[in-house]
Amino acid sequence: MGRIEQEKETVQFMIELYCRKVEKNRELCPECRELIVFAHKRLDRCRYGEDKTTCQKCPTHCYPPHQREKIRLIMRTIGPRMLFYSPLKAIRHMLKR
Repeated sequence: MGRIEQEKETVQFMIELYCRKVEKNRELCPECRELIVFAHKRLDRCRYGEDKTTCQKCPTHCYPPHQREKIRLIMRTIGPRMLFYSPLKAIRHMLKR
């Protein structure tokens, strides 16, 4: 699996976990679903391709301000919890930073 596909899988997992655990939704809400679709599109079009770093270190911000704040909130909230829900993904993501 390539870098972009791993990033897509990780960001989708984090958004779904946030929607379920923090927002207390049984199903993915429309806002979170839209954010996943947007994140996947952005990763598909990433100018750095397979050589990309994590989005946190990226010099190019490809999210508009309102979505950037939402994704930051999700990352800050769910990032530490990933060790409990998916330790392998969390460790893999930490090593790529």
